[in-house]
Amino acid sequence: MTEHTPTRDWFKSSRSASNAACVEVRLSADTIGVRDSKSVSGPALAFDPAAWTGFLTTLKATAPGS
Repeated sequence: MTEHTPTRDWFKSSRSASNAACVEVRLSADTIGVRDSKSVSGPALAFDPAAWTGFLTTLKATAPGS
């Protein structure tokens, strides 16, 4: 699902480089938004909290060195 979203409440990881080649995330009670930091006015992906938690769990479990 995609949605157009304003720039409010979006953040990048503190580990992100100072360039724009990152993703940004916005958290709310019922939706987690993810967008390309190079295209902040473009569409964003929207996940429900359970899907986002599952994604992060899988990512952490399959990361190198885990």
